[in-house]
Parts: sequence; structure tokens; C-alpha cells
Amino acid sequence: MNAPRILCLLLCSFVLMLSNSRTSAEAGSAASVDSNSAITADAVSDIEKGRSIAFNRNLGNCLACHFIAGAELPGNIAPPLIQMKLRFPDRAVLRTQIWDASTSNAETVMPPYGRHGILTEQELDLVVDFVQQL
Repeated sequence: MNAPRILCLLLCSFVLMLSNSRTSAEAGSAASVDSNSAITADAVSDIEKGRSIAFNRNLGNCLACHFIAGAELPGNIAPPLIQMKLRFPDRAVLRTQIWDASTSNAETVMPPYGRHGILTEQELDLVVDFVQQL
């Protein structure tokens, strides 16, 4: 096993450990978009909430492995999160990938954020909305 993979496994274990000690007060609110799918003020706010979760080293911790433009100290051992709407035009596929990446790659080191309860369903939806707009 190579050093980057070991480092990623250690980071993922750390995230799992931290997620088990979270309280329900840390849960975010669900994303909202009007019936015409136009971005509303609430949706922009929810995208910022998703960004906050994704960048939080104790919650999503996406930056441990992924490059995200504008982030401090991004990782470089996982695919960069760029052009996500082109890579994942179907939001449900992206959500499944974040919920449990092993459904599409059995050898992934990405933690199953939904399956293991690292993120709540609401937090997961906020992160998906943020990531898809990258």
C-alpha cells in the first residue's frame, strides 16, 4: 500500500471518529430551490452552508483529499472537484457517490458519508448542492 493511500485511510478514520461524537445541534437545514429550479436567496444560502460543511475539517473534510478552488490547504490524492455539473449532470448519481462511493468503486478510500452516518441526510444534501455547482 502506498503512502498517499495510507494517509487517506488515516484521515478518513479520523473523520469517522469525529463524526461519531457529533451532536444533533450540528445538523444543517435542507436545500431549497423554487419550482422553476432558479437559484433563490435560500438556495445560495444553502450552497454556502454546504461549502461550510465540505470545508469543515470535523464534518465533510473534503479538503483532506480533494482540491477545491479557493480553499486553503486542499488535498491532492483524490480527483479535483472541478466541472462537477459536467461530470455529474444527474444530482442523484453525485449524491450516491458521496453517500457511499463504494457503490461505484469497491476499492475507494472515500468514507461513506451517508452509510456510516458521518453526515446527516440534510448535511449530505447541502454538500451535494455545493459540490455540484463547482
